[in-house]
Amino acid sequence: MGLHGVKAVFFDLDNTLIDTAAAGRRAIEEVISALQSKHHYGEGEARAVCDKVQAKLLKECHDPAKMCITDLRISHWEEAIQETIGGEANRDLAAECYYLWKTTRLQHLTLAEDTRAMLTELRKGLRLLLLTNGERQTQREKIEACACQPYFDAIVVGGEQKEEKPAASIFHYCCDLLGVQPAECVMVGDSLDTDIQGGLNAGLKATVWLNKAMTAPVDTSPVPHYIISSVLDLPAVLQKMEHNSNAKLETDHMAGSNEAH
Repeated sequence: MGLHGVKAVFFDLDNTLIDTAAAGRRAIEEVISALQSKHHYGEGEARAVCDKVQAKLLKECHDPAKMCITDLRISHWEEAIQETIGGEANRDLAAECYYLWKTTRLQHLTLAEDTRAMLTELRKGLRLLLLTNGERQTQREKIEACACQPYFDAIVVGGEQKEEKPAASIFHYCCDLLGVQPAECVMVGDSLDTDIQGGLNAGLKATVWLNKAMTAPVDTSPVPHYIISSVLDLPAVLQKMEHNSNAKLETDHMAGSNEAH
């Protein structure tokens, strides 16, 4: 592509390259169905269990030194079942629900064909890096499930680093991995708080916010350089950046010529 000034693009994973939210919804429906058919739960009870688990996942604080992610997440299901149904804790049922949720979610995490084609094309002229926050095992399993490794020059998982996005340090670590400067990199992601704020903190050339719903951000949100509604719109944004850079070069060159007279 030979973009002027841009040497690398960093991509977020969840809900940017893969639809983790949709896969999660499919997984929850599987668990609700199993609780009803196999364990004779009412639909209301089954949904209440799943709602409670999702709330626990959102608030999850994981310390790998104290507990592995599998035990922690089985505990979410165990607590949710007990809070909904009462009675004795049922670790076996909790484990069954967790593994059904996890395997179903992973099965539905796919890198779309058009996204693969875009990454392949971009990589002809740019270095590509996957930068994802999250617990090491969980994120590595997703990366394997969607088979995205071949499309990237490097993969960085926040849970394996000292700090995650939006800390500038993880972005600078990514730059070092690829042998590029922050001002030569673009960050693409769906989170204003981690992807966009992180890119701004690290002094990247540009940040591109993927806003699928095209919702208006709150006033206090970090302001991205560009907004797209589909990750497939990225090449057009990169071309626009190249055009703007070339136009600026031309203007600077003309200003220099004028000064020479």
